Amino acid sequence: MDEAEEMDDFFEEEEVFLENAVHCPVCDELTGHEILKEKAKGKGMDYLLKCIDCSKVHTVHLRPPPVVDIPFILTEGPSSSTSRLEIDADEMIELEDVFKDGDKLWKINQIELKNGKKAKRAEASLIARASALRCDMVRVKITMTRGEDSEADVLIVPEETKYTASKLIELDGHTWRIRAIHTGRGRTMRGTVDAPDIKRMYLHEPPNPEYFEPRTPRERRQAWKEGRLGFNPNPVLPKEIIKKGVQPNNKRKKQPRR
Repeated sequence: MDEAEEMDDFFEEEEVFLENAVHCPVCDELTGHEILKEKAKGKGMDYLLKCIDCSKVHTVHLRPPPVVDIPFILTEGPSSSTSRLEIDADEMIELEDVFKDGDKLWKINQIELKNGKKAKRAEASLIARASALRCDMVRVKITMTRGEDSEADVLIVPEETKYTASKLIELDGHTWRIRAIHTGRGRTMRGTVDAPDIKRMYLHEPPNPEYFEPRTPRERRQAWKEGRLGFNPNPVLPKEIIKKGVQPNNKRKKQPRR
């Protein structure tokens, strides 16, 4: 055994487990006790104890701390509601504390004291109100582009969800490709981003080689160029073009030279 190991053994303290550990008035320290008698008193208990070190018999009164009713403003996406929570008066409340209300998790983001000041942590008895954000689910804003049409929507997903740009995802039975992810610091077209860090996600409908139907004349012309409509020497023009009087044989005639 080397010197370092000997020093570790020298300073290592023996772990002691105390049964019914409370402060003994004679030993003036935390000691184990034998319960001689117990009696319910209101919401608490009275215990007659005997110290196992000095045999001192004394009574200990255990009472639950008073509770305070604190209003919490709970915000989930664009909507907010107020819920009143009963908390032990001596409990310390801090920013970023997570608690459960109903079947949802919430994270405290603001604490307002009774004197009107804001605090990072405070005893519950000093708090006038607090606010919290739902933290087990997050809202991810998305823009879905199909051809020349775009629409905005919101995804509600678990906080631990991650998205990778350029990957395919399924939404309501439709397949989309994540074109880019905006994080507030810029856009990424390749990286992976945690859902809470996403400001907006841009989705494009990927081309389907088995079926493609142009939605606009511009899409149809581009599809012909890319061969997505196959070989079609006599294409049927969209109704929009026909209404404008544009026909395949409407070619400009060459003017004879003078």
